[in-house]
Amino acid sequence: MCSFAVVFFFAVTGLTLNHPQWFSSQRHTVTLKGALDSSWTNTTDDHVKKLEIVEHLRSAQGIQGALGEFRLDPAEGSLTFTAPGYSADVFIDRATGRYEVIELRMGFVAIMNDLHKGRDSGDLWKVLIDVSAILLVFVSLTGLVLLWFLHKHRTAGVLSLAAGGVLTYLLYAIWVP
Repeated sequence: MCSFAVVFFFAVTGLTLNHPQWFSSQRHTVTLKGALDSSWTNTTDDHVKKLEIVEHLRSAQGIQGALGEFRLDPAEGSLTFTAPGYSADVFIDRATGRYEVIELRMGFVAIMNDLHKGRDSGDLWKVLIDVSAILLVFVSLTGLVLLWFLHKHRTAGVLSLAAGGVLTYLLYAIWVP
């Protein structure tokens, strides 16, 4: 029964991943503007106040997620923040400190889909996915072992297993490019 929630989660998100068009109305893009202290950005690359910039953006604009990239060009800086179902791209004019944030919130289903894939969810979540996979393998193998000891249903069970494997392979071989 431990694996029921895991199987249910991966089954539902497997279906929603296969049909993203069903949930496209949940996407919301917001553009925000603001300004930083120009002394933080209008300096050499080594002296740009990266921590202050990130903390200002989080507090002033409510930006979430992990900082994925902080890139500096001579005229512009850009930052990317990501989390399941969320991204924010920030573009900073280094001379003036003015910035623009393009924030994309993709909704609850996208969060669940990203958790299914382990996308932008952190190392601990990836460990949870691995543990879930191991648990599901264990449950599957114990089912096969139990089938082996149920003499009355063994032949039908093994034939069903083989038919499912062959059918899956044929679907793949015929329809997957």
